[in-house]
Amino acid sequence: MGHKFRARLNSEWMLERPDGSLLSLSEVLRLLSAIDATGHISGACKACGLSYRHAWGILRKAEQEFETALIETSRRQGTKLTPFGQHLIWANRRVDARLTPTLESMASELQEELERLFPESQPRLRLHASHGFAVEGLMQMANGMDMAPLELRYRTAIEALASLDGGDCDLAGFQVPQGDFELPILLRYAPWLDPDKHRLVHLAVRNTGMFLRPDNPKNIRSIADLVNPDVRFVNRQIGSSTRFLISLMLERLNIDTARVQGFETSEFTHMAIAAHIASGMADAGIGVETAAWRCGLAFLPLVQERYFFAVHRDTLATARMQRLLNLMNSEQYRSYVRQLTGYDARHMGQVQTVEEAFGPAVTVALRS
Repeated sequence: MGHKFRARLNSEWMLERPDGSLLSLSEVLRLLSAIDATGHISGACKACGLSYRHAWGILRKAEQEFETALIETSRRQGTKLTPFGQHLIWANRRVDARLTPTLESMASELQEELERLFPESQPRLRLHASHGFAVEGLMQMANGMDMAPLELRYRTAIEALASLDGGDCDLAGFQVPQGDFELPILLRYAPWLDPDKHRLVHLAVRNTGMFLRPDNPKNIRSIADLVNPDVRFVNRQIGSSTRFLISLMLERLNIDTARVQGFETSEFTHMAIAAHIASGMADAGIGVETAAWRCGLAFLPLVQERYFFAVHRDTLATARMQRLLNLMNSEQYRSYVRQLTGYDARHMGQVQTVEEAFGPAVTVALRS
């Protein structure tokens, strides 16, 4: 039966020795991450399901391979990673953050191929959206409960809305900042967002702001500080709404983006931005507060964004869409989103017209 199988793709970091043999880092990276989280080897062993002896064997072998220490142990302070060990796990986290959206999209495509082989499989709702924590949770919950199977493709907001407009997806995720930047962002979406044809499903309000290293050594207090010569910035990818928002903020301050060191350096997810900064490769970036919190970074709020799914009004009443809306309105999913740092789930699942969401003046502007 097709629905019994779930396609999954994972990345694995391998090192090739001079003789051509391969060294897998999966086990040592998992152990180092657990030591970093727990502060001692015994706690890491428990978290990883390893014996104390086996864990030490993994660490000693890795240290021999790298010819350097990975951990430091003291009676008073427990166990911590050496700078080399820290760089290893942050490099791995950056890779994971970069690859996760691509691998999840490809897994969804493989799942679709698999289900074509089984005629009894349920048709899947096609969701195109930028990578975000609430979207990620919805995907996992929908497929895990088998209530409303989702086929997910990670896209920029414009790509997602263009897919919806062209009939290539059923839901398109996009975010809009509240306040002064709302209209410029919406006008950017205007060619593909039709107030007459589309309806909006409210997902959440989320805090977006600047990610900074925990002690903020460069004393960054605002967007204007990005031009300081010693500040290294990391941006979102070309075409993303977050990158466009940053450009609007700098434009308002009459700051040329060429003056921002690292403006052309880009990452594809909030977590990749956070991991980039946490590993010491940059001093500042912009994204959703959840990612900053997960990576132990300081967070400077800039705007609140409303995140919506745009859907065609004619598909709202279909059984598949209603199952998804029921899931979005369920206490289980609301609880999941409520525990995400920086997310507000109060209006989740509310269906609105474009005019109800943004007002008549904005709707007229979108139509013109």
